[in-house]
Amino acid sequence: MKDSEKIITLNHGSGGKISHDLISGLFLKYFNNKILNRLSDSAVIDSFEEKLSFTTDAFVVEPIFFPGGNIGKLAVCGTVNDLAVSGAVPKYLSASFIIEEGFSITDLEKIIKSIAEEASMAGVAIVTGDTKVVPKGKCDKIFISTSGIGFLKKEFENIGLATKVKTGDKLVVNGTLGDHAIAILASRESLKFETEILSDCSSLNHLIQKSLTVCPHITFMRDITRGGLTTIAVELASMIKKGIMLNEADIPVKEGVQAVCEIFGFDPLILANEGKVLMAVPPEYAGSVLENLRNDPLGQDAAIIGEFTDDHPGKVVLKTIAGGKRLVDMPAGVQLPRIC
Repeated sequence: MKDSEKIITLNHGSGGKISHDLISGLFLKYFNNKILNRLSDSAVIDSFEEKLSFTTDAFVVEPIFFPGGNIGKLAVCGTVNDLAVSGAVPKYLSASFIIEEGFSITDLEKIIKSIAEEASMAGVAIVTGDTKVVPKGKCDKIFISTSGIGFLKKEFENIGLATKVKTGDKLVVNGTLGDHAIAILASRESLKFETEILSDCSSLNHLIQKSLTVCPHITFMRDITRGGLTTIAVELASMIKKGIMLNEADIPVKEGVQAVCEIFGFDPLILANEGKVLMAVPPEYAGSVLENLRNDPLGQDAAIIGEFTDDHPGKVVLKTIAGGKRLVDMPAGVQLPRIC
């Protein structure tokens, strides 16, 4: 059988020689490192003095290949970013695969290669994992589950809880919103645009660590994924009982994304992203953080989009481009399913 015709069979999930050949010939080929190469039931990692940050996620995006990435790259970015916004330095990832019988091994290799490339760029190692094969029709091509470990300094341990946020702190994003969701929609529905809209799928850990170096006093971080900016802002305001004022004119959205949103009736503020972070920054550091972000390829469109206020505690208000104000609430449903 030619390489282009090779597919996953149920035998690849048997745990026998065919499973071994798949793991050693494909997974170890790209994920090669001294911890994983032991092929033990669990990864043994030297201990660190810093606190441990641990996260896990699952990825079922449809389609599995999309402009700007694929399910493999997405799995790495999503897990790395969850660790990074906690203030941690991501170090180790696991990757488990549920693969449908009949899935192309050529496509599997593309996915695994992209995982290896993104992990290398992020500076993390894939140190353990698992592979299961299910009968045709029992899974939609491939699902990936990842877990991640990072280490963080004590001064950053509560950055995700926003315990140090103060009135007047500025809200900063590192770029345009809605790119990932619209890229998925375009690929899923075979939509054609004059300028292709690419997913923002990116590992943000290096950008975030540079920001924490510039300003160790960042009071909150969260990656803007499902539910978009709106969901995070509403959750944050409710959690700390402070008001949030967002300025619509300052929120960066690509023209193409805005146009698609107007056609389909979407709100870019509740669309998913996979390479965007929301930061709360003391006002005296906001300028330097913004400058630092804009000097990074992943932050060139960074903007200050709002601030915390003592007005309307626990609520989010959007100052519209038209000059009015409206209360912002969490979306009631899902605009686009299976975007990650």
